[in-house]
Amino acid sequence: MRDHIEIEETHKRHRLHFQRPTGRVPTHEMNVMEWRFIERLAGAREGDYRRDPEAVYVAYQRAMGVCMLGQFIPDNALSMGSAGYEADTPRTATTGAARIVLDGIAIDSPEAVCEHLERVAWPRRRAQAAAFDEAERAAQIVARERDLQRRCGPEILKTGYGFVPFPSFAYGAYGYENYFMAYALYPEVLERDFASQADLCLLHNRAAARAFAEGDLPPFYRLDHDMADGRGLLVDVRSLERLWLPHFARCLEPVLRAGVRLVWHCDGNLMDLVPRLIDVGVRGFQGFQYECGMDYPAICRMKAADGGDLLIMAGVSVTRTLPRGRPQDVRRELAWLVDNGPPTGLFLGASSSITPGVPWENLQALVEGLRHYRQHR
Repeated sequence: MRDHIEIEETHKRHRLHFQRPTGRVPTHEMNVMEWRFIERLAGAREGDYRRDPEAVYVAYQRAMGVCMLGQFIPDNALSMGSAGYEADTPRTATTGAARIVLDGIAIDSPEAVCEHLERVAWPRRRAQAAAFDEAERAAQIVARERDLQRRCGPEILKTGYGFVPFPSFAYGAYGYENYFMAYALYPEVLERDFASQADLCLLHNRAAARAFAEGDLPPFYRLDHDMADGRGLLVDVRSLERLWLPHFARCLEPVLRAGVRLVWHCDGNLMDLVPRLIDVGVRGFQGFQYECGMDYPAICRMKAADGGDLLIMAGVSVTRTLPRGRPQDVRRELAWLVDNGPPTGLFLGASSSITPGVPWENLQALVEGLRHYRQHR
């Protein structure tokens, strides 16, 4: 009972101040991947992170001043070593697997992708939809989010991640080459797949909307799917308008009607899709790769569909400034983010995971800079 009361008080306290004008800038979650820096930030001893990753993870998030966290991934850094991914890391469909076989079907052509969709994926989703229990799923979401809030403690607001699905590119299953050849050659099949995904996602999102209401969860959720690289979108935006966007919009309606603020995680140059996401109801963006062409000042000047300020979760670049710059470059980029950010709804942190190889002096400058902006804008 005490944990439940503390969780409700945490949610109430943060909700009262959500996107109000303020002279300070809060800090959003950050994922440091170098173990020795995780331990150093947390004030832990060498080896503590491997022994108790969750306790050390929460301690370093608090030490960095994080006040809001969506992804709760305490063991994420254990997936790599001090020099990044090790040579014996298993290969997947998108990291060089020699052969991809799904349900006995070798994915060696775009036609094989279509065959698997028609013979396996669509019937499987229909069966999942027939067995779906909205009340049970809503209860699962509430229980999970309350448990994660308890583990974060009252200083950090746990927000939504991982339970509002939407149609996505299936390159993770089929590999880039054959999946995108299928997208180009058989668009009618891919649209049917997006529709099939959306039908099941709609059921999940009705349950999610119910969970937000019944569990009094913070009305904030981060959508996450990589649809661009440094050159731009992985497919022509006009094809997305025909094949994907209608189904994306359709399945998100329940959570949008519930008043949940959706923020999109950006990887690569997503500029062509930004206004279209806003039209659907997305209210903000996170994880900008400025060096790839994401026009941060222009995005911060945009407005949500209802005319309000966008939520912007900005951060110092983890591909340019943090690994290759100097402490003064870190401080300069933080100032640029604040000076060009929206009037309200700005969070600061890092643009994505902080990989091994970042100099300690740069990470220290980031922590000090975030502390400064939590006190002065």
